[in-house]
Amino acid sequence: MSGTREPALRHVLTHLLTPLLMCVGMGLAYLGAFASPEPHHLPIAVVGSGPEAKVFAQTVKDKAGDALDVRTLTSRSTAVDQLETRDIDGAYVLGDKPELVVASAGSDTTVSAVQKIFTPVAAEQGAPLKVTDVVPSVDDDPTGQGLFFLLVAVSIGSYASVAVIGGAGGALRMRTRALLVVGASGVVSLIGAAFAGPVFHLAHTHLWGLWGMTWLYSAGVLLIGVGLHTFLKKWTTLGVMVLFVMLNFTSSGGIFRPELQDGFFASLHSFWNGAGYVEGARSLLYFGQQDLARNIWTLVAWLLVGAAMITVAGLAERRRGTPAAVEPAPAHKHKREAVRDQEQEQEMEEAVGV
Repeated sequence: MSGTREPALRHVLTHLLTPLLMCVGMGLAYLGAFASPEPHHLPIAVVGSGPEAKVFAQTVKDKAGDALDVRTLTSRSTAVDQLETRDIDGAYVLGDKPELVVASAGSDTTVSAVQKIFTPVAAEQGAPLKVTDVVPSVDDDPTGQGLFFLLVAVSIGSYASVAVIGGAGGALRMRTRALLVVGASGVVSLIGAAFAGPVFHLAHTHLWGLWGMTWLYSAGVLLIGVGLHTFLKKWTTLGVMVLFVMLNFTSSGGIFRPELQDGFFASLHSFWNGAGYVEGARSLLYFGQQDLARNIWTLVAWLLVGAAMITVAGLAERRRGTPAAVEPAPAHKHKREAVRDQEQEQEMEEAVGV
């Protein structure tokens, strides 16, 4: 009796390793990225003319150190232009009634950080701080974080589909799995567009453009994941979690932009696919398509990496002589196939459960 229990216990303990590693990875990623947000070279402007403005800007810079990158601008209109092109995150306008000009559609948490910096500065001048938002998000998404949660939904639909196509579809030729990737990512992108448009009204304009970006993003995730499945097998769920959750959500800029994060996550923001999606959506919907091309090329680059990955995986399977490339297995292999089917089912349950 004990002889039958020991293999079952080892089987359970082996599968427990994946969620425990996920626990460690999620803790390191999320707490490392979000636990202690602090400004790092946050670009802001002081608006005013003459030596008074320069002295004030230098005083702010001296007190803030590396937390702020302070520049002086001579007019409020110039500051608004730079906010709309995302060159700065806030502008403090000097005067008897000081004003802070911001663009909350870029990041609500960044605006909160800028307000926290300049509210006591205005208090020292004996005046309340007037805050003007020149690029607000839509009323249906007052915090501007709806796009981040859209990223989460689309990502889950994409990487959970990896387990199905890579696992249950393992007996299919890679070409067939690639076609399934195109179809699955198309469905995921339509669901995402429905959430962004008629369901939650995150996108009042450019919905089809957002749908196209969603398809690019989802297809890239699926191609990379299905390609990795050939090599990682049961560890694929952990692999895609690291790539498209732990490192992806934390560096996307959806909660905190890189100016409020440490160097590691800030550096990932410059080329990771989640950041390309979130910042591309912000650019498309709020900032006159500023830097949209760069963000789309980021998504295209990940798609091309996925295409290369799935091509290499297909070649590797052909060399190995996988079930998709050989004759049907004889009867004596049915037991082994049953075990493999059980492992595939467990993998899909782990992926969807997470």
